[in-house]
Amino acid sequence: MFNSLSDRLTSTFKNLRGKGRLSEADIDGTVREIRRALLDADVAVSVVRAFVAQVKERALGEEVSASLNPGQQIVKIVNEELVGILGGETRRLNLAKVAPTVIMLAGLQGAGKTTLAGKLAKHLKAQGHTPLLVACDLQRPNAVKQLQVNGERAGVPVYAPHPGVSSEFEAATGDPVAVARDGVAEARAKLHDVVIVDTAGRLGIDTEMMEQAANIRAAVNPDEVLFVIDAMIGQDAVNTAQAFNDGVGVTGVVLTKLDGDARGGAALSVASVTGKPVMYASTGENLDDFEIFHPDRMASRILDMGDILTLIEQAEANWDKGEAERMAKKFADREDFTLEDFLAQMAQIRKMGSMKKILGMMPGSQISRQQLEQFDESQMDRIEAIVRSMTPHERVAPKIINGSRRARIAKGSGVHVSEVNSMLERFGEAQKMMKKLASGGAIPGMPGGRGGAKKAAKSNAKKKQQKFGNPAKAAQLAAAEANKAKAPSGAAFGAGNKDFDPADLNLPKGFEKFLGK
Repeated sequence: MFNSLSDRLTSTFKNLRGKGRLSEADIDGTVREIRRALLDADVAVSVVRAFVAQVKERALGEEVSASLNPGQQIVKIVNEELVGILGGETRRLNLAKVAPTVIMLAGLQGAGKTTLAGKLAKHLKAQGHTPLLVACDLQRPNAVKQLQVNGERAGVPVYAPHPGVSSEFEAATGDPVAVARDGVAEARAKLHDVVIVDTAGRLGIDTEMMEQAANIRAAVNPDEVLFVIDAMIGQDAVNTAQAFNDGVGVTGVVLTKLDGDARGGAALSVASVTGKPVMYASTGENLDDFEIFHPDRMASRILDMGDILTLIEQAEANWDKGEAERMAKKFADREDFTLEDFLAQMAQIRKMGSMKKILGMMPGSQISRQQLEQFDESQMDRIEAIVRSMTPHERVAPKIINGSRRARIAKGSGVHVSEVNSMLERFGEAQKMMKKLASGGAIPGMPGGRGGAKKAAKSNAKKKQQKFGNPAKAAQLAAAEANKAKAPSGAAFGAGNKDFDPADLNLPKGFEKFLGK
């Protein structure tokens, strides 16, 4: 979503690197580029003006001029101001003191409210809540059926007393206000602690539909009214959000389709203009592609600084602890890392979602944008197919895989033999690295590894070749080194480097002949 904006901003900040002092012209040029980048990203003009004015004011102030690294200080200021226009801090749901908590979804047609209802229900269920979905969208064809399917996939019940319409030529019947009211009563009777009311999509200028949304709000008295907005909508997001805020009265915003390739101006505009925080973000089509919106983490993503915290949270939520303990024990016991283990680890990673999404959370210094765009998700499927085409014995002992076996595996997985060879070669390297780490070694090229040892040897050689400014001192040190080399290591009787004298031992007379003296 923010690829273009990220590239523009990071390119702008590169020009500031290495400068010990920033002139007013440097700051003006940087602010000008930031303004252009934000406008190109479809951020609202009013938001851009306020943003760049604040950045410029702070950049010309004491915190930059007195800084040891002015370039990094500018990046810090831009990051903090981005967090500000994105909402400042993470906003959680306001749960009712007396259950059920009623959440009403409102938004334009096609914004993704029904899909989001299923995602939110699954998210709340994972937190220990017992949500109920209420189907109040009786205007859109098959909207009720879609909500029922999403509810089934999320494992959440759906209250749908009216089937809605099945065709755009069918006249809408039923009273969505009554359905919403009865849905809350149903949740109270069956002890559901959260109710999610899915309403019909509408246009901001549609007076009749806006009035219906206001009536539903009055009937159920929701604790939260979430405005669902398509992040790809661009500049019009501001007007739409304002119309809904005036007509219905929203308490929070949810951004959908953040995985798209649009420029993302809606995300940077809506919270600042409406004064309502962005609470959730939908990042894909699956029910698991849903996350809490953290302004600070989103700002880090925009500035291409990654989002390691979200990555860790996803790993903790999806990683099988039993499998992790098994692998840790195997690693500690120095057992071989097999292709069976490889399959298990691949399954764990896939639970976290798309590999592109995972890699996108890594800081820009770790993986380039071009590498990310060129990453082929289907490569993971091909690797898995290759491994699954092997026999159990081949997975445990890949060294037995000869030419005929490789041809059979390639045929069974639908790939070329060269791909099987490449996969086995990479796995062999990974296996060696795992063995080295398990034995307490380090990765080659890292400190303590082979590369580190070579560097240490070179450093020692340099020290030996050092020339002292005082020739007499150099000669003295050289003589001392020569004496050390001549002296026997660990001399007998603790004699050290001194010449051995039997008289010092007070031996009986005539015993010297046994010492070769």
